[in-house]
Amino acid sequence: MGIKKSNKVSQAAVLKQMMKRCSSSIGKKDGYDVPKGHFPVYVGVNRSRYIVPISFLTHPEFQQLLRHAEEEFGFHHHMGLTIPCEELVFRSLTASMLR
Repeated sequence: MGIKKSNKVSQAAVLKQMMKRCSSSIGKKDGYDVPKGHFPVYVGVNRSRYIVPISFLTHPEFQQLLRHAEEEFGFHHHMGLTIPCEELVFRSLTASMLR
């Protein structure tokens, strides 16, 4: 049981770190209001904007997307958090997270 608790603590720390790194991309910087408990991401070649719930941050699949985003784009740029993923794949993945 101690190992599982330790794993959850480290996962929470990683999520907190990710949110701090992408905090400059969250909010009203892009000129749009974002509902409380959500954040904007930009997906695909056309950088389509999606508003996703913060609860997605607990899903391993979404965490993997964030790691790819950090590797490819970093979290400090003017447009917002960009996810390197095709829109169809992103919509399918996020739809499965809502179930």
